[in-house]
Amino acid sequence: MTPWRPFQRDRDADPGADTVGPESVGPDNVGQDQAGLDEARQQREPSDGVVTQPEIGPQTAQINLNLRNPVQANVYGSEESRQAFHDLENLLLGSERDMTRREAAHSGGLSLLNARKIWRAMGFPNLTDEEVYFTARDAEALRDISELVLNDEVTEEGALSLVRSMAQMTDRMVVWQVEALVEDLVVNGERTDAQARRELLNLLPRLMPTLEKLLIYSWRRQLNAAVQRLAMRQERPDGSTMSGLRDADDDDDSTDLPLARGIGFADMVSYTSLSRQMNERTLAALVQRFEQRCAEVIAVGRGRLIKTIGDEVMFMAESPEEGALMALALARIIRDDPELPQSRVAFVWGRVLPRLGDLYGPTVNLASRLVALTPPGSVLVDASTASVLRGDDRFVLTPKQTHNVRGFGDVQPVELLEGPGQQLEVDYA
Repeated sequence: MTPWRPFQRDRDADPGADTVGPESVGPDNVGQDQAGLDEARQQREPSDGVVTQPEIGPQTAQINLNLRNPVQANVYGSEESRQAFHDLENLLLGSERDMTRREAAHSGGLSLLNARKIWRAMGFPNLTDEEVYFTARDAEALRDISELVLNDEVTEEGALSLVRSMAQMTDRMVVWQVEALVEDLVVNGERTDAQARRELLNLLPRLMPTLEKLLIYSWRRQLNAAVQRLAMRQERPDGSTMSGLRDADDDDDSTDLPLARGIGFADMVSYTSLSRQMNERTLAALVQRFEQRCAEVIAVGRGRLIKTIGDEVMFMAESPEEGALMALALARIIRDDPELPQSRVAFVWGRVLPRLGDLYGPTVNLASRLVALTPPGSVLVDASTASVLRGDDRFVLTPKQTHNVRGFGDVQPVELLEGPGQQLEVDYA
């Protein structure tokens, strides 16, 4: 892996030209750093001292052009809306945009090359040297990220992966939150969609402090849950579960799939035909209810919702027993919901590889193939998972006809049914 060089020059982006960047940034040379930044800014100011408006580069111009469509014009076309948008942007970014990419990289103590690596991980667009896009907060973020590497807390690759994880998760999160707020204003506030989006510009500044606090609260809670899962596995004498599988330890390099986990899939039956019969709002409500029901069951069952893909959810369990109980509860609760169609659920226990917040490996692939064979309203597991669950009075296992499954050959599915033992209950009161 190429070592992290926080202050290397950006030869690749601009051959033969130096980036503006000190050899070090710290308390002893803050004045020197600011002087260098002021010098860099003078490069885009006229020699007579008159400061002009920042130049709009082609990328920014294209972004603005893409937003000039009839829908956006109707929503944000008024001067009042434009001013509200401008004020909200300053609140979110901390100030007016006043730095080019070179100035932001310099202020953050990084070469332009490494700053661009971070911005690419953040999902920022490609920018020219003339475009004024960044603020002091962007430079501060560069310093924070580079310090993790300089202090040997993480490698460059690790730092970029952390940045990418936050950028991708928060991107999806804010889209979800904005649309949820718009929908709430439309449904419960009796606004049109355009009215709701205009009103949101004035509503968000009041909501931001609470949303920001809840984001940190949720992150800390989720991190604590992850730490607890690690601690629970460490407390077992051999790291094993009732299945006999255990996570790979420090001396175990016999497998490329280090984690023993249960993987399940649940999907809606006849989703494609239903989607043709519904309007967009009704279809969105159906998918939202399905995802909500699945998320509730998985949370109560102490599992993890890995991802949702329209009519399908993927979940993970720490033990085969917990996963089987979740699978049965999903099928039962969706079956009993009059507003949802039937579901198919499949669950497989085995080894997986965690990457980028997702899980990979033959166990995942088999569970995905198995759900396609599942009759509506039923739960299937593979023979190996069934052997682990056999003897537990919470489960009844019925072998089914063998199928040839792509990539796995002949596979004998086993239907999983509820036994007389205690099942997973979800209280909606």
